[in-house]
Order: sequence, then C-alpha cells, then structure tokens
Amino acid sequence: MKTLWAPWRMTYILSDKTHECIFCEMPKQERSKDRENLILYRSSHNFVVMNRYPYNNGHLMIAPYLHIPSLDGLTDEALLDFMKVTQHSVNSLRKALMPEGFNIGINIGKVAGAGMEEHLHLHMVPRWAGDTSFMAVLGEVRVIPEHIMETYDKLFAAFNL
Repeated sequence: MKTLWAPWRMTYILSDKTHECIFCEMPKQERSKDRENLILYRSSHNFVVMNRYPYNNGHLMIAPYLHIPSLDGLTDEALLDFMKVTQHSVNSLRKALMPEGFNIGINIGKVAGAGMEEHLHLHMVPRWAGDTSFMAVLGEVRVIPEHIMETYDKLFAAFNL
C-alpha cells in the first residue's frame, strides 16, 4: 500500500466545487485573496497563478483574463503581454528557486491534453537534475519537497520586486 501525507488537500476535498472557469473567476476576486488563490502576479492582460497540484515546486500557469480557447483570440497587445509575462515568470523562478531548466507548454484542445480546453493557459514547470527520482520511476509517486505556501511566499517576493 502507498501512503502519502498531504493534509493540505483536505481543504480542497471538502470545499464547494464550482463549475465556473477558475481562470475567469480567480482574478475577479479581491486582490486580498491572491495568496489564497495562489495568484503571484497580474499584468494588464494576463496573470500568473501557481498550480495547486504541481508536477514540481514552482509549477506555474499563465492565463489571459479573456476567456478564449487558443492564441488566435488574443490581440497583438495581449499576445505580447502573454510572452512578456512568460519571460518575467522564467526570470522570477530563476531568482527564487534556481532551477536548471524549464518545461514550458500550451495544450490547445482536449486531444492535446488540455484539462481546461475552454480557457487558454501556459504551464511552466521548473526542472532540476534528478527531479524525477526513483519515487516517480518506481513508486509512481511525485515528491514535492516544500509546502506550497512557502513556495508561494518565495515566488511572490521574486515576482513583485
């Protein structure tokens, strides 16, 4: 039997689930809820949020405020901002967590793996040599070595210098 201790998941398990788009609803809430919602940064057209169920520490998502399924729906200004926020995210992660590399990707359409296919978002996963240890390979278990709120505080400081 595999046992993982992740007590912070109980809050999610017991919470009311919404059927609304999280990428639309989260940024509409008061900025005082940004920490609770794991929003790290807001620009004029896009925002950065930590993935609550990360592949690695510092797994981020960048999403436009506009509810669109693909890049085609962005204006040139919003698309440029999307990429500038991506660049800022790489630099902020480098400052705070010192990763050795990154996986950055956008899944457009369900067959491409999009879990939220109706709202465009980019995944950014910082990587380190050896971060796919024997736990993932043999035990099919991913180990996140730091509590998500500790990572949030480090990243928030780096994003908002």
